[in-house]
Amino acid sequence: MLDKLKAFFDKHLKVNDESPEETEHAIRVAAAVLMIEVMKMDFEIKDEEQEQILSLLKEEFELTDEDANDLYEVATDKALFATDFHEFTRLLNDHYSIEQKIRLIRLLWKVALADGKVHAYEEHLIRRVSDLLHLRHSEYIQAKLSEVHEME
Repeated sequence: MLDKLKAFFDKHLKVNDESPEETEHAIRVAAAVLMIEVMKMDFEIKDEEQEQILSLLKEEFELTDEDANDLYEVATDKALFATDFHEFTRLLNDHYSIEQKIRLIRLLWKVALADGKVHAYEEHLIRRVSDLLHLRHSEYIQAKLSEVHEME
């Protein structure tokens, strides 16, 4: 019984002893996982969406092609075994400003729009992520509209 209690406190109340580089890598993986999850929501993985994610990772995090590909691979593996989005959104909530969260929602919209159409499940997921990031509905709508209008 005491072992279970200790494990709970170690897991949930442990002081973060990661280096800034490890934290930054974890944040990048979290953002990439969310992009990959949006891509998978319409039950098709299209080349346009994969290319869009790689392009966004390079641009957003100032990565080389090789580093973006490595990040994509790590995030794909993480997404495969993820049971929910809380571990990723919690990390982003801890380290992202409101502006960075809105920027991430815009990136998710770019992924959803990469194939020229938005599936209802993609839209639902982006809305859910927005809620998990504690964004106001107006911030979610603003991010959506700015990306939809950019595509027109």
